[in-house]
Amino acid sequence: MKKSEQPFDSDVLPPRRMTWWQRIVRDRTFIIMTLPAVVLIIVFNYIPMAGNIGAFQNYNPYAGVTGSPWVGFDNFIDVFTSASFMNALKNTLLITLFSLLFYFPVPIFLAILMNSILNTKVRTFIQSVVYLPHFFSWVLVITIFQQFMGGASPISQWLIQNGNAPLQIMTNPDTFIALVTTQAIWKDAGWGMIIFLAALSTVDPSLYEASVMDGAGKLRRLWHITLPALRPVIVLLLILRLGDTLNVGFEQMYLQRDAVGSGASDVLDTFVYFEGIQYSKWGFALAAGLTKGVVALLLVLGANKLAHRMGEAGVYQKAA
Repeated sequence: MKKSEQPFDSDVLPPRRMTWWQRIVRDRTFIIMTLPAVVLIIVFNYIPMAGNIGAFQNYNPYAGVTGSPWVGFDNFIDVFTSASFMNALKNTLLITLFSLLFYFPVPIFLAILMNSILNTKVRTFIQSVVYLPHFFSWVLVITIFQQFMGGASPISQWLIQNGNAPLQIMTNPDTFIALVTTQAIWKDAGWGMIIFLAALSTVDPSLYEASVMDGAGKLRRLWHITLPALRPVIVLLLILRLGDTLNVGFEQMYLQRDAVGSGASDVLDTFVYFEGIQYSKWGFALAAGLTKGVVALLLVLGANKLAHRMGEAGVYQKAA
């Protein structure tokens, strides 16, 4: 039979791409469900973005955008030649690096540990105790650390009574990065553990049973079953963390700024606040904030592209 005479086989035809309208009709239920959240995001996130135009002006809030003179990229030049901005950027990146190295693995470890506890009551109790600090405000968290590690703490008083110097942890700029990372671990590691526990709950128990029958030990089960189940969630959270790299907690840094000084505690968020609100350098602060937002967006896009190359879904996928 000639090639042109072969019978028509619909199975070999590639699937037809759906139009935008067909996708909307197909997903109309989900669109209606998410519509209120989308409206809130547009009103409170996207519309205020128009205010970023002040980064290109000598902005005066009393004159508004229309009454403020244009300066082009002068504000951005001032930002990148500012020693205080570079110091805030350095502190932000160092705190983020410490967070990725020492904070990010802790929820994974806690989730694996909790998943190995067979007694339901014991596991529930430990989970409740571990993620309870998430609901504390930063004011309360820092107060608790001050009571245990400050100069008036019981440990410091005992050291003074024995002729030693009191603890200087809360006021030492050299240990500030380790301090804020420890505070973040104590406050939010338990809450992050819940996400990984949810991922582990989807693992079929028969996989563990079959691996035990094959003679696999705990480490091999961890490496070949548990970690692969957590991998998509780990990649997703890493992408989100990279996008949130330049946000290291305004409230946490602001509350401890006087104790350790601006040189150690200033990050981009506090830098923008003090330059804009305290010193009324509105255009300069807007330029710094816009730079931070653009860099965060590029980090998310780049990390998501890398996740696709690794075979993971990432934050979003291309439309089919």
